[in-house]
Amino acid sequence: MRYLPIDSDLFVYNRKRIAERLESNSLAVFNSNDLMPTSADGNHPFIQQTDLFYLSGIDQEESTLVICPDAKDEKYREILFLKETNEKIALWEGHKYTREEAAAASGIKTICWNHEFSSIFQQLALRSENIYLNTNEHLRANARVETRDDRFLNWCRRSFPLHSYRRMAPILHDQRAVKSELELGPIKQACKITDDTFQRLLGFIKPGVWEFEIEAEIHHEFIRNRSKGPAFETIVASGADSCVLHYINNDKQCRAGDLVLIDFGAEYANYAADVTRTVPVSGKFSKRQKQVYNAVLNVQKAAIKLLVPGSSLDDYHKAVGKIMESELIGLGLLDPKLVKKQSDDEPLYKKYYPHGTSHYLGLDVHDYGDRYRPLEPGMVLTCEPGIYIRDEAIGIRIENDILITADGPVDLTANIPREAEEIEALMNQ
Repeated sequence: MRYLPIDSDLFVYNRKRIAERLESNSLAVFNSNDLMPTSADGNHPFIQQTDLFYLSGIDQEESTLVICPDAKDEKYREILFLKETNEKIALWEGHKYTREEAAAASGIKTICWNHEFSSIFQQLALRSENIYLNTNEHLRANARVETRDDRFLNWCRRSFPLHSYRRMAPILHDQRAVKSELELGPIKQACKITDDTFQRLLGFIKPGVWEFEIEAEIHHEFIRNRSKGPAFETIVASGADSCVLHYINNDKQCRAGDLVLIDFGAEYANYAADVTRTVPVSGKFSKRQKQVYNAVLNVQKAAIKLLVPGSSLDDYHKAVGKIMESELIGLGLLDPKLVKKQSDDEPLYKKYYPHGTSHYLGLDVHDYGDRYRPLEPGMVLTCEPGIYIRDEAIGIRIENDILITADGPVDLTANIPREAEEIEALMNQ
């Protein structure tokens, strides 16, 4: 792995908490992601299923974790099944985990090869009443491909039709929303890599540079700092395309006088950073651009102060909408008389600010978390207000990553420049 080893205590702790929440006489199963094909004999680079990584630290395909807290034989209370390696696999595919390496990475004592799965699992299942199965229940999931978890669910129901089945997802969603101290380490490192990358960009962006050249600089800096690359598809949107929320073509030439919006974040040990900065291609904001930029920055600074324990994202988003409304009136984009008459269901600010302000962040960029759940210390969220004025080809978003603590919000990306004057100064060094 490119990243430095993570203390296996993290995964031991995560499994212990999950095991405590299972009903008695139960077992739970977690599968890795598949290697996804391209065409012919090609595959996409492997990306691990984040629940399996969260519980095991194993970053390899064809892996399965079984947790059976009430197993009579203690060695079967946690079992990791892996692809058995050999000389041919090592020659063609490279190194795979040995039993000893997997045990050290995960803290699991019982490491078995995949060909042993059926017999061991059958023994455990026949002595259990409940089987917890994992499925993708993320609210924004739109998967069109059957996953390894999906196939296992179908096999399990056919093989053991009289068992009681339980959903693993709600338990994992609840637990993963709050990060432990050990989890914060890789998140902070992902943020630091992203910070270093932005500092590099400020000396590179100028009129005539292509969006994909900026993207290349980003990926270069990520990878040279032990990241596998971006945690999500990088957005480099200049000119009018800065008003396209999920623009990923990155194929235009940056022109003098335009803005370029960059939404990017490094992956580190499967954890994500998610940052957006908007900078002037020429190195200096126009008067109108700076006016809009500072309005967005005002909203973000006010919004971050609201990210405190006890508040919910639902109420928070409504409060931020009111702050944005005031800034848009100040910019002359909204008529205060019409605002007073607006529908609560269709506030006028949505014309210029159509997306939410925050989402959970962790192993997934849009990590698990309930918008109605009160915020708690240990949660990590983005804060990303934006204003998009298509008629003026001005799209500005500023995004930071915020840790909720008992003493107030902590900005994990505070070192990444965001003041307009600071950005201008760094671009003109």
